[in-house]
Amino acid sequence: MSQKILTLAALCCAALLLGGCDFFRTLAGRPTSADIEAARLRIEREEAAHRARLDSLRRVQKAMADSLELLDAIKAEKSNLLSAGSMGGVSASALESRYYIVVGAFSLRENAEKQGKKAADKGYRVNLVPFRNGFTAVCLEGSRNLADAYDALRRIKEEPFCPPDAWVLVNE
Repeated sequence: MSQKILTLAALCCAALLLGGCDFFRTLAGRPTSADIEAARLRIEREEAAHRARLDSLRRVQKAMADSLELLDAIKAEKSNLLSAGSMGGVSASALESRYYIVVGAFSLRENAEKQGKKAADKGYRVNLVPFRNGFTAVCLEGSRNLADAYDALRRIKEEPFCPPDAWVLVNE
């Protein structure tokens, strides 16, 4: 009898040494340490993805707030922000950038060329943009974002060739 008890005790010790708590957890239908570790890793990945989504949302909110501030600053300078459609429209292929500073829109192309030459002589990138309504706009310093366009507008407004009613064209 004591031989059986010793054998049973030895088997229990061996089971503990070989399987540890996972052996008893498996018998009880509970998750093993491998299951717990996999769940912990899954939760960490989900939390990281959630943090990334929140960070992305914060960046979008900041960009929107910055854009609103820029729009307010443009309005405060008594400059307009107009879409291409408000000038009769222009084909999207005619403009590469989203924003341009317009320093004049002329019914005679020659006048637009003269104004464009004044800006080019000062080192600005010039695009003469024909609108469907017959006007040709003198567009300077194309940019992809509104912040760059606003900076360009402030610089260009200090130039002697720039009229007081220069405005920002939005290519939409």
